Amino acid sequence: MAPNLSSHFENRLPSAIREAQIIFTQREDKNEIQVVNLAIGNVSLPMHPAMQNRLNEMGEIRFKDGVVKYTPSVGTDEAREAFLNIIGSEGVDTSHLYCMITDGGSQAMELMMLGVCGPSSEKPLMLLDPAYTNYIEFGKRLSIPIVTANREISDDGTFEPLALDEIEKIITENAPGGLLVIPTDNPTGQFLNQRQLIDLAKICVNHNIWIVSDEAYRQLYYGEDGSSSIWKITEEDVPGITRSRISIESSSKVWNACGLRIGGLVTDNLDFHTKAVSEYTANLCANAIGQEIFGSLAHESHHDLNAWYQHQRNYYSGLIMPLRENLMKEIPGLIVSNPEAAIYFVIDFRNICADTFDSRDFVKYCASKGKVRIDDQEFTLLLAPMNGFYSDPKRGKTQMRVAMVAPKELIEKTPLILSGLYTTYLIE
Repeated sequence: MAPNLSSHFENRLPSAIREAQIIFTQREDKNEIQVVNLAIGNVSLPMHPAMQNRLNEMGEIRFKDGVVKYTPSVGTDEAREAFLNIIGSEGVDTSHLYCMITDGGSQAMELMMLGVCGPSSEKPLMLLDPAYTNYIEFGKRLSIPIVTANREISDDGTFEPLALDEIEKIITENAPGGLLVIPTDNPTGQFLNQRQLIDLAKICVNHNIWIVSDEAYRQLYYGEDGSSSIWKITEEDVPGITRSRISIESSSKVWNACGLRIGGLVTDNLDFHTKAVSEYTANLCANAIGQEIFGSLAHESHHDLNAWYQHQRNYYSGLIMPLRENLMKEIPGLIVSNPEAAIYFVIDFRNICADTFDSRDFVKYCASKGKVRIDDQEFTLLLAPMNGFYSDPKRGKTQMRVAMVAPKELIEKTPLILSGLYTTYLIE
């Protein structure tokens, strides 16, 4: 007789962004199906050239002796300077910022939640619902309550303006440790401009709570407003903002380096930084080889970095805008959130079959047995059910997140694949 699992493990299900892939790997016919995995933001583009060059030097110039030691828990000087150089390319003075390197942005999220709220805490973290699923999952792991202000997707795919009074009311009633925002939003593709960030920062300062900004997609915006960042907020904009800011940084998305697992936790509060590093000493350090590769960006000029950002925006806008139009054309009545930023949008079947459609069941169908034949090839599609992105899993029942991460030729087939899968799903 085996020992009992903890209740946490007993109740643990795969993340909404990984579940479909796990199910697909169990298919008997998986080797005969071309899978288009748009469930997770696993970018399939090459890294920045400086990072590629550094990678190619591995074993010849770097780590030639075969020795790979721990780095300092705070991270290497070069990797930390890379994140500060990136923030500096926004026109920000980074001399007052403190950076540490983590194993991916996900580890930075967890550290932030420990520092802002604390484990098994009565102090919640506040999110804008729907929110990136990992914040919700880490809340469960750390026993940190989550409170949310809701965002509704209109039939035309737009969002209502931020309800600042409602956000402030929730803060007053729940006393969260901090407010987490994702200006270039995952999962919705909504964009919070600089004016909106300033408005939210004023609320946080008035209530003496942290403002935390997940800026993994900072330069992936598709309008005319330019990028937005908490690091662009000045004391003139929000008196008292200094020493209350934290950002989550990542090598994964703008830099096309998901597998490096390099993230950053940046703050203008030395005490928070010092204690975050102390907490991270239990992890020893982040990936040494990943830091070495990412550190190459410390030496890139701001001019070259901004050219790279423009290249990335051009690529994604050329994918995401036509895909949205073609999905709505192929499936009349489908709601698609307006992609203003990041590499995602949300699709919603509520106006087609709200009473009978369950996105999680549909995702499982597509992953386990669904298939569509196009040009003598059978395809299926992996998506992320949106109930995993809401603090209340009963919400998002008709919604799924779509990530622009597959090769262009596969993304262009997505409307036909989704339409075909939906048709066969209704029949079965």
